[in-house]
Amino acid sequence: MRLDPQLQDLYDRRAEQRVRPLYTMTLAEARAADLAAVQAGAGTPEPVQQVVDTSMPGPAGPLPVRVYRPSAEGPLPVLVYFFGGGWTLGSLDTGDAICRSLANAAGCLTVAVGYRLAPEHRFPAAPDDCFAGLRWVAEHAGRWNGDADRLAVAGDSAGGNLAAAVTLMARDAGGPALRAQVLVYPNTDGLADTPSYRENTDPLLFNDKSVRWYWDNYLAAPEDAAHPLASPLRADDHSALPPALVITAEYDPLRDEGESYAQRLRDSGVPVEARRYPGTVHGFFAMAGTLDAGRGAHEQAAGFLRTALAPTPASTPTGG
Repeated sequence: MRLDPQLQDLYDRRAEQRVRPLYTMTLAEARAADLAAVQAGAGTPEPVQQVVDTSMPGPAGPLPVRVYRPSAEGPLPVLVYFFGGGWTLGSLDTGDAICRSLANAAGCLTVAVGYRLAPEHRFPAAPDDCFAGLRWVAEHAGRWNGDADRLAVAGDSAGGNLAAAVTLMARDAGGPALRAQVLVYPNTDGLADTPSYRENTDPLLFNDKSVRWYWDNYLAAPEDAAHPLASPLRADDHSALPPALVITAEYDPLRDEGESYAQRLRDSGVPVEARRYPGTVHGFFAMAGTLDAGRGAHEQAAGFLRTALAPTPASTPTGG
């Protein structure tokens, strides 16, 4: 590997500290360690004009929601964000720094939607919750001066998987209409056997065993791996989905399936912007406080969203 120099420093420190892989920990240990690592890499969260913690009715009970309002004048476009963590780890706190950054840089009312975690709640609990969250945000965004006619979804890792699943659900349900989707190193295929999956085996990094551990926690039955809402790459139809930004990392077992999804969208007539960040690993997007590459990816995502959600006649809603 030729890691980005900043990542190489972090890698060397992990080696010195003999950091244990999350999949070797108990669930409680892994959840705590994951949040601590994410918060350390994110740095000091950016201030925004307003942060509101609330809840919404979900398919099986209340779900937590966190609303970030930047200082930009409204009505504001709206971004619904789903945090990562392999459907097993993570919380609204996991994505807090990302949501603050995108709210400010893209000028979006950004709403993070919590969802039930596996293995306590296996597939399809998470996509069902996230789609309910999208519908709730579309209905209630005006409460915070959001413009639900300019709506996008985004997520990193498992959150990217859920964002992709939600676009399929919204299209097939006839709405809410989405202008854009931002998928950051997303899981797209629970049956993937790609070169990047086979090559990225380093226990100090997110690796092939990490991927398998998360899928094993998430899926209720082996056949669920082929379900399009678990594996969006396996959907029969990718047409009429919203324009996409797909970000991948060079040394990531999910790299190839993320890039295959970008190509599948292109082949289906969906406008796609895709970029592989060289020298990076899975998780770099959540490390914008310590990695220049992470900050650059935030800037790219924000620029994509500003263009896609601009209030111009040319920006016709897509996918609903």
